[in-house]
Amino acid sequence: MTTFVIVHGAWAGAWGWDKVAERLREAGHRVHEPTLSGLGERAHLASFPITLTTHIEDIVNEMVWHDLTDVVLVAHSYGGFVGTGVVERAAERIAAIVYLDAFIPDDGQSFEDIMGGPLEGPVVAVPEIGDNEYASEAERDRVAALATPQPTGTFTERLRHGGAYLKVARKTYILASGWEGFQGVAAPLRDDPAWQVHELPCGHDVPLLMPAELAALLEQA
Repeated sequence: MTTFVIVHGAWAGAWGWDKVAERLREAGHRVHEPTLSGLGERAHLASFPITLTTHIEDIVNEMVWHDLTDVVLVAHSYGGFVGTGVVERAAERIAAIVYLDAFIPDDGQSFEDIMGGPLEGPVVAVPEIGDNEYASEAERDRVAALATPQPTGTFTERLRHGGAYLKVARKTYILASGWEGFQGVAAPLRDDPAWQVHELPCGHDVPLLMPAELAALLEQA
């Protein structure tokens, strides 16, 4: 049995990982997929000051209060910022880290720095969903209904870290190769023997687009 802790992406929630979590649990694994503060079913908290540090604490506390060790930490998209910060705080609990089509931020970098700004207001609106991004109109409509605006402080706070993620014994990067988004992040890792790099031929929302294939790759991690 492996213990997985999943960090979802921006504007999302645990709901986006249900298909993957179900498969992993059916295979006998332990899966924690907390929704980050201010998002999904915790959107009622968005009126409070919420920052990147808050999201890092969400995940660290999930591990502490459930006494989780030997964790495979899985970070999707924006979750790469959160996951990188989590390792700085709780490296002793983490056996492997998986960046799924995710940012690997430099020390002192923010999400806003990468995406451009400035970002203003208490929350950042959900981006428009592109045509043909999902397999069906029903799935597209479901994502549009469940996605929530994200507290701006999570995007503007700069992450200070000392590269603790590089010391994690097993490091994996999974690239969604069906679009151009994270090719540049994965490229330098391909020739690094400390990393395993895999590709899945789909768009960015891998947990919804290829859940079975993703679950199989996560088991390898």
